[in-house]
Amino acid sequence: MATNPDRASYFPAIEKKHGQPMSYWFDQMDQISDRKYPEQIAFLRENHGFSQAHANALVLYSRGSTSAHRVHTVDEYLAPFDETKQQTVRAIFTAITTKYPRMELVIAWNQPMLKLDGQYIFGVSVHTNHILIAPWGDGVIDEFRPRLAGYKVNKKTIQVPVDWKPDAKLLRDMAAAGIAAASG
Repeated sequence: MATNPDRASYFPAIEKKHGQPMSYWFDQMDQISDRKYPEQIAFLRENHGFSQAHANALVLYSRGSTSAHRVHTVDEYLAPFDETKQQTVRAIFTAITTKYPRMELVIAWNQPMLKLDGQYIFGVSVHTNHILIAPWGDGVIDEFRPRLAGYKVNKKTIQVPVDWKPDAKLLRDMAAAGIAAASG
């Protein structure tokens, strides 16, 4: 199964091992859909004896991730998304790499990331209703919190609209702080 990225490829084994059809397991997931990923995994493992692999396949499938397919290029990452999201992501990276042309755009953790001299500096992930930007470096988000007043700020990411017109100065300043943190 490890070579098949389709999460549904685990379903026959789940049905066989746990004696219930997938419709039963989807109902179970519907009942705990408001819980966070780790809580859903724990529910399946502790209450139903699921292995980590089976729990992960069911939870991620139920959350809309039907494949563990890994992307290798930014174009491949962006392909499933609409033109607006693609343009926003490209504009974010362009805003940073215009000032820092030595940065390398890579895929890490199945997400597009900017690296400089082997250090991660900035990442982006696309979601249904927003885009998350992730400046790397301890304290970078806290340092910029006053300038992030209009955004939803998480522990390590900042949520921006899918049609965001990137604030190039903010992005470049966060990248500079990430570079400073990386060189430490």
